[in-house]
Amino acid sequence: MRAVDAFYYTDPLCARSWAAEPARRRLERELGDTVVVHYVMGGLARAIERPTEQLEAWLDAAARSAMPVDPRLWLHSPPTTTYPSCLAVLAAGEQGLAGAYLRRAREAVAFERRPLDHRPALLELARDVPGLALAHFESSLASHAILEAFAADLERARAAPGLPRVEFRPADGELVTLGAHELHEAEAWVRGARAAGAGDGAVAGPSGVEQALRAHHRLATVEVAELCDLPGPRAAAELWRLASEWRVRAERHLSGETWVLA
Repeated sequence: MRAVDAFYYTDPLCARSWAAEPARRRLERELGDTVVVHYVMGGLARAIERPTEQLEAWLDAAARSAMPVDPRLWLHSPPTTTYPSCLAVLAAGEQGLAGAYLRRAREAVAFERRPLDHRPALLELARDVPGLALAHFESSLASHAILEAFAADLERARAAPGLPRVEFRPADGELVTLGAHELHEAEAWVRGARAAGAGDGAVAGPSGVEQALRAHHRLATVEVAELCDLPGPRAAAELWRLASEWRVRAERHLSGETWVLA
C-alpha cells in the first residue's frame, strides 16, 4: 500500500480550515495511515486590523460546514495576530504533536473565545494536549529554531497564496493541489489523495460513535457523521440516544455541540 505526504497549509485561526475539519476527518477514515499529513503554518495575519471581517469569516464557516462556533471573541477580545499560535503548533511538532495542538487551538478560537495571541495563553492551552511535555514545549516556543521553521513555512506558503490548501505529494508522480474552495468537500480530499497514489482503492469502514470519540476525544456532530457514516439527522439522533444512556456528553456552544465520552 502506497503512502502519500499531504502538506496542509493552514493557520490555527483560519475559519475556512475549521470548516474543512469534517472533510479532513473523512480522509482520515478512508485512507488512514496511507496519507501522512504535515502542517505548514501559513501565517494568516501578522496583525489583525479588522476583526469584524474575521467575525464574518467564522459565521460563514459555521454556515458552510455546521461546525460549532462562538464568534463573540471577535467583538470583545479579538486576537491581534495569528503568528504566536503558529509558532506554538511548530513547537508542539517537535514532540510529534503538531496536529493535536493545532486541533485544540482551533477549538479554543472557534468556540471557547480564547484569543491565543500571547505566550501565557499558549502555554495554558498546552496543558490540554495529552502527552505534551510542558517544559520541552516552553523551551521550544522560545527557541530560534522554531522562528526559523516558521519563516520557512511562511516562504513556502506565500509561493502560492491562499489558506487553506493541501498539496498531495507522492514519492513519484504528479503533485496534486486542492485550493480553499475544494477543502470543505470530503470527496475532494479523498479524490486528491487517490490521484496522488494513496492507498489501494479500499475504503475503511465507518467507526462506531464511541470508538470515534475514544480516538479523537472531542468531535462536532458533523465530524461524527463523516467518521461513522451517519448522514443527515442520523448522527445527531445516535449521539442524543447515547447521551440519554449517559454514555456520551454534549458540550453546548453558541452554534451547535461538540461531544465527548461521558
